[in-house]
Amino acid sequence: MSKRPLAVLTALCLLAVACSDGEDAVPTTEAGTETTAAETTVAETLPALAPATFTVQPGVQQIAVLDAEPGTELSVINGTTTIATGTVDEQGALLFREVAEGDGYMVASDTEAATDITVMSPGATPPASLYTEEQTLLPAGGFGYIVTRDGTTLSANVLLPGPIENGPFPTVVEYSGYQPSDPDSAQLAALYTAQGFAYVGVNMRGTGCSGGSYRFFETAQSIDGYDVIEAVAAQPWVLDNEVGMVGISYPGISQLFVAATQPPSLNSITPLSVLDDSYRSTLYPGGILNTGFAVNWTQERVDQARPFGQEWTKARADAGDTMCADNQRLRLQNPDLVAEIDDNPFYSNPLGDSLAPITFVDKINVPVFIAGAWQDEQTGGHFPAMLPDFAASPHVYVTLTNGLHTESLSPPVARRYMEFLQLYVGKKVPDLSAGAAIAGALGGAIWGVNTFGPFESRFAGMTYEEALAAFEADKPVRILFEQGGDPAFSPGTPEPHFTAEFDSWPMAFAVTTLWGLGDDGALVTGEQGTGSTADEYTADPSALPATFYEGGSSGVWRADVQYDWQPLPDGTGLGYVTEPLESDTVVIGPGAVDLWVKATAADTDLEVTISEVRPDGTEIYVQSGWLRASQRALDEARSSDLAPVLTNAEADAADLPAGEFTEVKVPIFPFAHPFRKGSRIRLTIDAPGNNRAVWEFRTISNGETVTIAHDADHPSRLLLPVVPDIAVPQAAPPACGSLRGQPCREYVPAGNGG
Repeated sequence: MSKRPLAVLTALCLLAVACSDGEDAVPTTEAGTETTAAETTVAETLPALAPATFTVQPGVQQIAVLDAEPGTELSVINGTTTIATGTVDEQGALLFREVAEGDGYMVASDTEAATDITVMSPGATPPASLYTEEQTLLPAGGFGYIVTRDGTTLSANVLLPGPIENGPFPTVVEYSGYQPSDPDSAQLAALYTAQGFAYVGVNMRGTGCSGGSYRFFETAQSIDGYDVIEAVAAQPWVLDNEVGMVGISYPGISQLFVAATQPPSLNSITPLSVLDDSYRSTLYPGGILNTGFAVNWTQERVDQARPFGQEWTKARADAGDTMCADNQRLRLQNPDLVAEIDDNPFYSNPLGDSLAPITFVDKINVPVFIAGAWQDEQTGGHFPAMLPDFAASPHVYVTLTNGLHTESLSPPVARRYMEFLQLYVGKKVPDLSAGAAIAGALGGAIWGVNTFGPFESRFAGMTYEEALAAFEADKPVRILFEQGGDPAFSPGTPEPHFTAEFDSWPMAFAVTTLWGLGDDGALVTGEQGTGSTADEYTADPSALPATFYEGGSSGVWRADVQYDWQPLPDGTGLGYVTEPLESDTVVIGPGAVDLWVKATAADTDLEVTISEVRPDGTEIYVQSGWLRASQRALDEARSSDLAPVLTNAEADAADLPAGEFTEVKVPIFPFAHPFRKGSRIRLTIDAPGNNRAVWEFRTISNGETVTIAHDADHPSRLLLPVVPDIAVPQAAPPACGSLRGQPCREYVPAGNGG
């Protein structure tokens, strides 16, 4: 049996197979399928077999069998070699995944066979007729289906912004495994129809009323996305026969995978609240399993992808939608993704890289608008690591902010988002007159507030060409600082205190600045190795709640959210804090903590957290990082002082040497935060827990003693990118508890004094 590493998200999440021009076949065990990993040679002369009574549907690196007798054992044979075997499930279906592209395959039982089967290549380009012939299944408004190249039908819902005779319309597509094609669940579609866009919501294969079997972002799903774009663009009601993609979280991540297949009719993408690396950013940050979001989210996707796992699909089938009913037949072939997560705690290539958009966004060749938040409680906020890799995109516009998963829909992001869509998809001078109504509709439902800044149409009076030139003249990277702290609005309202714009990410002029860990909890600016003693703590995850938020999943987005961010109990962690800063210190980018560690156990989990201690004695959460010490090995080619990249490979894992200090580098997720003059920067170190809103960790820490050295021979230190010449408002800083995604508490020194 071949184990398949898995890395999920979330929105959101989080498995994928890259759209390459072909991969080696790796037979795997799926639900209801017993697959042989090693190839076996069959007799040179096969016995005479009757023509198959079952149905075979070959696809991209897949062969699906339908209408077979339950319990029958079937084999995939190529020439004289058996590639894989499996048992037909109770719905008469069997799916062989990851079959190498090529001709001449046969699917056979002991008595019958289907022959001359061709498995498709992901790199093949279907004829244009595949898409133009679909007009009978995709209506000009309402529910329908899109036929993909292997014959799978995907459920779709079309919403036009007005009568068909007013078209053609600029068109956007949302593509995910949620329920974008459910006619009764298209609330966010109004964001686009209110601006004059046609909206098409499409369910991925194996979800909703779509056919096929579900595996998060396998190759077939990405190639389906190519077919979706081309099919929608071919419709007569689509402006210029090209479309853009929209969506937040899951349908935001899907855009990265689909755009990498380079559909010729794709106009642009707008991925919101996404991830760059399924394994490292969300599922196993630092090599520690995230059970609080990633595993729970995956289980929800598994449950909803079962036959009629979404209630609306059963209602449609009962009402006579025979295609929706028929499309449930392969669902028992869905793999148990949660079990795969448990079975595969390490990163493994080539599949591991294919789960990481950072490895293939260089193939995206259309304009991109991307936005997200540092403290995103779902996808995690690590996505800026891939921003430099959009090398083939002609324009990449980035908005970054503190806050939560829905921050990328907030008014200060939406203003620029609307401009982008109207310029690149709508091909018109942006008109933001619908913005206030959209923000008002979302405000009460998501953030619990209804008053926001104005939506000003700044290009009024310009031609389209002038407006586009003006938009493209803006600096592409926009950072919203202290979102939730604008004094013109009630605390927690998603409006920033101030904004800065930059030419690129990361900041070329950022200064790598170090603070050394010292005695008595000191964090010494510009010096390291100044201590004379080591500090120790008991790694006790049970000493604190797992998270600092206990409410409902949507309650965390509200302006009046209540957090319970507790101080470290004595002896369960260490704190190090600077002297009051002599000037405003603005940090933008990822960071790292280099630690010299030993433990009374062979392994331990480390969590590091950056916070700001204000002169009034309050402490504001900023950002965290994680590391399982045994997974400390670095990818040296990709790592830098500020951004260490772990290999997370099983072959590189190593216990901590007993009784010896070992250097480890803990990556800190990216952030942007102004540490004001008079404040102090604090670093805390403990076992994972109580430093994220939703994330929980399956930690191995269990009461071991962890010792941190910080002397001349073991210079433990904090490294952060300080960006000079950022104008920080000199008025009173935002009130404690107002910053989105950043809880505030009374500062309590740790037991070692920091």
